[in-house]
Amino acid sequence: MATVSSSSPSSPWPTPNPPTPDPTSPSDSDSPFPSHHRDRGDDTEPLDSFSSMTLNSGDVNQDSDPIPDPNRDDDANTQTPAPPPPSLLHLSFNQDHACFAVGTSHGFRILNCDPFREIFRRDFDRGGGVAVVEMLFRCNILALVGGGPDPQYPPNKVMIWDDHQSRCIGELSFRSDVRSVRLRRDRIVVVLEQKIFVYNFVDLKLMHQIETIANPKGLCAVSQGGAGSMVLVCPGLQKGQVRIEHYASKRTKFVMAHDSRIACFALTQDGRLLATASSKGTLVRVFNTVDGTLRQEVRRGADRAEIYSLAFSSNAEWLAVSSDKGTVHVFGLKVNSGSQVKDTPRIAAELTRSSSSPSSSLSLFKGVLPKYFSSEWSVAQFRLVEGTQYIVAFGHQKNTVVILGMDGSFYRCQFDPVNGGEMSQLEYHNCLKPPSVF
Repeated sequence: MATVSSSSPSSPWPTPNPPTPDPTSPSDSDSPFPSHHRDRGDDTEPLDSFSSMTLNSGDVNQDSDPIPDPNRDDDANTQTPAPPPPSLLHLSFNQDHACFAVGTSHGFRILNCDPFREIFRRDFDRGGGVAVVEMLFRCNILALVGGGPDPQYPPNKVMIWDDHQSRCIGELSFRSDVRSVRLRRDRIVVVLEQKIFVYNFVDLKLMHQIETIANPKGLCAVSQGGAGSMVLVCPGLQKGQVRIEHYASKRTKFVMAHDSRIACFALTQDGRLLATASSKGTLVRVFNTVDGTLRQEVRRGADRAEIYSLAFSSNAEWLAVSSDKGTVHVFGLKVNSGSQVKDTPRIAAELTRSSSSPSSSLSLFKGVLPKYFSSEWSVAQFRLVEGTQYIVAFGHQKNTVVILGMDGSFYRCQFDPVNGGEMSQLEYHNCLKPPSVF
């Protein structure tokens, strides 16, 4: 059970009427949630309006120093040792992949993807470590969880931060550490090691709780459709199983997606399609969330790999995959065609012709190789530093991919949807050393 608290009421956050909760669902505190919300995704609130935010609370460092310039000769401060640079603890895109959040040992930062630039940062006086920063599109409300060697907040609490007030306006406390948080305009989803709690955003009432298999990564995905149409995906209670919750129809679907444990998954914005990967990391499967049918299967490679992230393009035409092999793959999806039969790629046709020849050495392996060679392979690839953790998303410009690395790297690449092959790098930056601050 979570403990809910909030500050004194301010202006309420206007939201659509939430769906009628299931009367059998558990409820929590009835205390009001005084969130002051403005969505910066509309036409009257451009992304640059982040720059108008000012610090007005003693809880944050109002005189935080900018990132030091390595070319600056500052002899006046030679007697005062420079503070150590912040270490990176967290990276995550917002819901439409237009910007991303960075959690550091000093606080957190919000950066824009295209053009790349830092929008604002908050560095704290005491502690400072933030291990989870979850954005809500482009609005001033964020969910923060402390972490690192000197956490700003207890790791078992979700702090609701209002950047207009530069302070926390509510919190959710739990008996164990919070692994991740997901936000919608009408819901807050908190993921623990073996439980998931779903709260109403307006009043912080507990709407639903789910038990899962051990989930140390905090795997969870939610759709971003209209109020009442939320689709939530999380690990089931068995190895390799995913659980799909359809809140509009109050239906639960279990899918045995893999034989091995689930390592990663992603939902389309409307919650219609689900991509999953297992701990083997060789295959990625795409399912229809309504009936749980397998719609497509693509192959990342033949050797075991750890999949770090999966991402659908906005039109579900492409799927991006990052792994510890240092390669980001882009696959073409055929699930929108309505056919569940995969097109046979060229390499499979060539193998069939070769194996039919009596002189072909591949005929010795007939029945062994076809399954491997008939797999659908990626259309495009981008090579990175092997071993570094990367997350991916599709950019707002056509056929572009944005890649964020836990080493602070930011890449924007472009792929050829017709010829495929190696992606071309459009730009590179360091997230902790942006070219400008607005």
